[in-house]
Formats: sequence, structure tokens, C-alpha cells
Amino acid sequence: MTTAENDTVAADERKQKVRDIVCEILEIDAGEVTPTSLFKEDHGADSLRAIEILAALERTFSVTIDQSELSRMVNLDGVYAVVSGAPTSDR
Repeated sequence: MTTAENDTVAADERKQKVRDIVCEILEIDAGEVTPTSLFKEDHGADSLRAIEILAALERTFSVTIDQSELSRMVNLDGVYAVVSGAPTSDR
């Protein structure tokens, strides 16, 4: 497998893990969420759930996500972008 193929596989695995985390915290089936469905409007998420998602992502991916990024984390596409751009945690 080439480096590009490995990067694609890693990105796909990361996206799947993000989806799993979001679905678990929002207590929804994976089939109910799309990359653009809105957590609050379409899935009834509140601000506490958003903080839970942020904390779970930090733990899972060993990154640091500033709470100001919550405004971008309104759907899976937003979460993918935030996680991809988050700095690695020193923890």
C-alpha cells in the first residue's frame, strides 16, 4: 500500500471513529446521522452533549480542542475538520 493509500485508510478510520463517538453520545443510530445533518436541529443535541463530544474526541485522538471550536462542530463535517486541525495534546 502506498503512503497516499495509507493516509486515506487512516482518514476513513478516523471519520468512522468520530461518527461512532457522536452517535454514542447523541444516542442515535449511525444510519440517522449524515455528514451534514445538524446535531442540535436534526438530532436534539444540547450544549452538554457538545461538550461531551469534544471531551471524548480529545481523549480518543489525543488532541486539544478549544471550546471556541464548538461553533464549528454542528455536524460530522464540522467535527472532522476540527479534529483534523487540532493540535496534538501534551497529556
